[in-house]
Amino acid sequence: MYETKLLRLSEVLEIIGLGKTNLYGKLKRGEFPVPLKLGKRAVAWKQSDIEEWINTLPQVDGCNEKRDS
Repeated sequence: MYETKLLRLSEVLEIIGLGKTNLYGKLKRGEFPVPLKLGKRAVAWKQSDIEEWINTLPQVDGCNEKRDS
């Protein structure tokens, strides 16, 4: 039926590797998907929105290069 899962804050933070303050800063600046309101004090993000956001992040050049130790 539904292909996307709803993710709570702790799950989103784990997936994206950012802290809560950083995430909410990005949200305030319009740089992160807006969550869905589930109740008076509960929100969740669509997994598909988070995956799409991750896919739009820029790649780091030379990330796969070997470094001299």
